[in-house]
Amino acid sequence: MVNNIFNTILSPVITEKATKISEYNQYVFKVSINSNKTSIKEAIEKLFKVKVKSINTTKVKGKTKTFKGTKGKRSDYKKAIVTLNKGQNLDYSGGVS
Repeated sequence: MVNNIFNTILSPVITEKATKISEYNQYVFKVSINSNKTSIKEAIEKLFKVKVKSINTTKVKGKTKTFKGTKGKRSDYKKAIVTLNKGQNLDYSGGVS
C-alpha cells in the first residue's frame, strides 16, 4: 500500500504559480500518468493526513527540443491540483533546512 502511494504521487510542483494558489488552499503535484482522481485523493489523504475537497487533473505534453543538433522530446506528465477542506493545510517542505 505504501509503495502504491509513492507510485501515484511523484513530486510536488514548486513554481511561482503553484506557490500563489497555495493561498487558496490548493496544492500542485506531479502524478503518475496512469493515476485517476480517486487514487490521487486516497494517496494525498494517507500521505499527509488531510481531507481533500476536490482534485483537478491535466496532462502536460512534453516539449520538442533540440539537443546538440538532434531533435528530442521530453516526457509527457500529469499534474494534479488538490483543493483541501477549509482549515486544512499541507506542508510538503517539512524536513528541509
